[in-house]
Amino acid sequence: MEDIKIIIASDSIGETAELVARACVSQFNPKECKHEFLRYPYIETFDNIDEVIQVAIDQDAIIVYTLVKPEMKDYMEEKIDSHQLKSVDIMGPLMGLLKDSFNENPYNQPGRVHRLDDAYFKKIDAIEFAVKYDDGKDPKGLPKADIVLIGVSRTSKTPLSQYLAHKSYKVMNVPIVPEVTPPEALFEIDPSKCIALRISEDKLNRIRKQRLKQLGLSDLARYANEARIKEEIQFFEDIVERIGCPVIDVSDKAIEETANDVLHIIEQQAK
Repeated sequence: MEDIKIIIASDSIGETAELVARACVSQFNPKECKHEFLRYPYIETFDNIDEVIQVAIDQDAIIVYTLVKPEMKDYMEEKIDSHQLKSVDIMGPLMGLLKDSFNENPYNQPGRVHRLDDAYFKKIDAIEFAVKYDDGKDPKGLPKADIVLIGVSRTSKTPLSQYLAHKSYKVMNVPIVPEVTPPEALFEIDPSKCIALRISEDKLNRIRKQRLKQLGLSDLARYANEARIKEEIQFFEDIVERIGCPVIDVSDKAIEETANDVLHIIEQQAK
């Protein structure tokens, strides 16, 4: 069974819609019910909605949305109905009930739920940090990070970084590739804040073959070659040994489970 695609669409950061969606998904067996979240925050124009609709059509995705501006919400509903797409309006029904009960019109302003306090700004900083330093873009981020994730390609480093960023942790992730020498700063930071994401050869092979198929490429490409995977994992193990950092096996874990393991390690080491 292919992964179920769930689009999170919002005129704010999309946290409310994602929390509800993740709460629902957590009620299903993660090994049997595979899923992928696609985030579309800060929807401000009809063109943004058109993009969401097209992705939903192309990938047969479920749209979970929170749009408070009436014109945007109406346009989204019109497009969803015209294409008969699967969707859930998280805020709309309750907003309608409250409007009738209060006999008052809502503000219709995105993002009002967030209090402009230190905690909120810390979360925003963490999210921006994760984007800026994603995929080892700039080694200058290593000493600034609260958590550094390392792993071979397709170990969910980026989505895990974003998930942890929403917990207000500044996370940088560094891909481990035999042809690329890791930045020297990776071996100079406190190893206790570095988490290595290990994955089995069989699982990685299946994931990569599936990814190649999604891209319309042959699953015989070197990217999913068994010998290549063995080489990458051995290089990864050598780097882990050199750093001396904790390791989490992500072979059969959902992102939420891995995130909980990461936080447990970080919190235990902080004591």
